Amino acid sequence: MQVIAEGYNAFETSKSPVGEVKYLDSPQDVIEVVQSGKLGEYVLLVRGGTTTFLTPALSMGAIGVITMSGAPESHLGILSREFQIPCVMTAHLTDSESRYEVGNTDESHFVEITEALVGKKVQLLCDDDETGRVSLV
Repeated sequence: MQVIAEGYNAFETSKSPVGEVKYLDSPQDVIEVVQSGKLGEYVLLVRGGTTTFLTPALSMGAIGVITMSGAPESHLGILSREFQIPCVMTAHLTDSESRYEVGNTDESHFVEITEALVGKKVQLLCDDDETGRVSLV
């Protein structure tokens, strides 16, 4: 398997969900994916660890989450542990030098990650106590 992104692991788990990456940018995006009946087919990509509007998807059966910012102590880190949903946080592409820095990250960083991941079939690997990995399937 090719690891294409890495980040902080919200919690160590042997679960390794596989799904298509779906970017959720708004509360409406969350409602649409939940109502589609296909929530379990997607690994959800969101901008930050404070994306509170993702909560309905977590409670309705999300299989995995990738954030582009945020730490395991953030809202999504805590909720992913509570719901036992694997979560890779502050993900960065392994073939890129771009890294998230609080208050100092250009929009191009988020665009690069979104373009590289959305629509790809991936597997989350969260069996390490610190590092979560995203692999192409």
